[in-house]
Amino acid sequence: MIYGYIRVSTDRQTVDNQRFEIERFCSKNNIKIEQWIEETISGTKIPEKRLLGSLLAEVKKDDLIICSELSRLGRSLFMIMSILNHLMLNGVRIWTIKDSYRLGDDIQSKVLAFAFALSAEIERDLVSQRTKEALVRKRAEGVVLGRPLGKKSSRVKLTGHEKEIKKLLKMNTSKNAIARIFGVHKITLYKFLKERM
Repeated sequence: MIYGYIRVSTDRQTVDNQRFEIERFCSKNNIKIEQWIEETISGTKIPEKRLLGSLLAEVKKDDLIICSELSRLGRSLFMIMSILNHLMLNGVRIWTIKDSYRLGDDIQSKVLAFAFALSAEIERDLVSQRTKEALVRKRAEGVVLGRPLGKKSSRVKLTGHEKEIKKLLKMNTSKNAIARIFGVHKITLYKFLKERM
């Protein structure tokens, strides 16, 4: 499957320029886009809060995503690296037009995938270390951490994502795929749908 991915940050911008670039590139290279994904949302939003998240859950080995430039995937370097790493580990190719990246199943892509994975692991370790240090400090200050014993939380991991979940369900996205998009177990999603939607 070949996907064309287009993202603009505000509704004052138009998707036409990116679509034109992708269509011109495809015409020159005898490629046909089979499905377009277009969205108007900030690149600072995590993929799970964008249509990009459902695309990442849907793509399979040997699929191809074409976009105008890497910055369309996200604003931060770590976000882009995480997305590229996910795609390469799953055998999905991604090509960009402006910056001419061709990430696929070659040695260059594998070296990049290793670099991305290593960077992501370092970042996770740093976040974990900062969190542990903050918890130690809070305990030393006498702050009682956590929810009182036996009290059920009014907020769950999916709280605040009701609109996106409804949208994905309307797009006939499977519940298992939705659970993967939001990083929860399918039972958590089923329970949330039953109790809160």
